[in-house]
Amino acid sequence: MTNTVRILIAEDEAPIRKEFAELLSTAWPEAKLVGASQDGINALAMFNELKPDVVFLDIRMPGMNGLDVAKEIGSRAFIVFTTAYDEYAIAAFESGAIDYLLKPIEQERLSATVNRLKDRLANQQPQNLDHLIEGLKLQLAPEQEQLKWVTANSGDTIRMIAIEDIIYFQSDQKYTKVVTIEGEALIRMPLKELATKLNPDCFWQVHRSAIVAVNEIKTIKKNELGNWSASLKSLQKSLPVSKEFQRKIKYY
Repeated sequence: MTNTVRILIAEDEAPIRKEFAELLSTAWPEAKLVGASQDGINALAMFNELKPDVVFLDIRMPGMNGLDVAKEIGSRAFIVFTTAYDEYAIAAFESGAIDYLLKPIEQERLSATVNRLKDRLANQQPQNLDHLIEGLKLQLAPEQEQLKWVTANSGDTIRMIAIEDIIYFQSDQKYTKVVTIEGEALIRMPLKELATKLNPDCFWQVHRSAIVAVNEIKTIKKNELGNWSASLKSLQKSLPVSKEFQRKIKYY
């Protein structure tokens, strides 16, 4: 293909969208980013208007998810999915021979994907992915209903705790610690599973070991050793903050 390759990105998180565009400009400087969308419906509208050659689609987006957008695009462009699913779920993509990028996106992996896309653009036409997309929908876990309360053990007592009363969750060996202004309790659900059942507008996973209620975050700051932490409003407590979350929060 002799013309400039045109690219569309669809990613609902602004900091990730911005960082992805920067990584892409390094990995594929001769290509042109013609658009960046924040949701699936807008992504499809932009695709129909801008007619890009390559589309990077986040799997989970409001309005329409990435799989549904890809189905509508059909064979009109080359598709690459971006996903935060873990390695177990990634097997679904690999078995279907669909290109993907695991978030957080790494430059090396992106460069390898760009090289494959260059080869396909030069030697192939985009394929219709309908049957592969339907297979992915069956293999990947559907969105779960968001939790409204949790059942927790506190000694010999079982407590019913409303989600809006929770200050933070923290990994505790095989359990997850639930912390409210009234005290602590344990639930058997792992933090990783819990994260998929919480409203992302109300709870942020600031570290692989901690999820905190957004309204409870007082400050996020760095100490003299260069480590970041989040202090809380209702408790004299700080939680560790990961590098990934630092990248996300600085753009909000």
